[in-house]
Amino acid sequence: MFSGIVGGTGTLVEKVAGDGCITIGLRPPAPLLEDLAIGASVAVDGVCLTATSIEGDVVRFDVSDGTLAITALGDHAPGATLNVERSLRQGAENGGHVVTGHVSGTAPITGINTGSGPLFLRVAIPEPHRRYIFVRGYLALNGASLTVAAFDGETGEASVNLIPETIRQTSLAAYRVGDRLNYEIELQTQIMVDTIERCIRQSLSRVAAP
Repeated sequence: MFSGIVGGTGTLVEKVAGDGCITIGLRPPAPLLEDLAIGASVAVDGVCLTATSIEGDVVRFDVSDGTLAITALGDHAPGATLNVERSLRQGAENGGHVVTGHVSGTAPITGINTGSGPLFLRVAIPEPHRRYIFVRGYLALNGASLTVAAFDGETGEASVNLIPETIRQTSLAAYRVGDRLNYEIELQTQIMVDTIERCIRQSLSRVAAP
């Protein structure tokens, strides 16, 4: 589990194709290397990956074809900057929300401003997950825990306000309109919505039964 409070950004230093996967090499910030061991879970742009080797300041991860199919990790070439977060430690403060690292999909950026004036990011959530998005609810974008400021249920466009610290601590300023971000819907919201919908369907079926 993760908190969505990105610990810093790392540099993608290598990307090697394999059999059914790619192996990426990432140079994370030095503080995030402390006590990191092979087998540890690390969120890279919001995707939960397992450290398979550590050589100096470079950590390698295997990314399966299945993960590549539903995330934007394959979009990046060496030199790219990616968000990095270590898994939560028991008893640690969670200043964001519970993020699993099991990405829901990718969403294109439809608007972004990380310069002067109002700072914001807007993405278009695919239709299957729009029913889980609510104003003031949580949404993780590239692993960053963000609060939904506005949402258009017809277009699926969700807007989040950005603070300078988020821009400083993450890679979001490197993106432009049209780029894809990994998104993860908030798990408790999904469970609540699915449970309510299931109960309503069951109630209606009983009413309709002869």
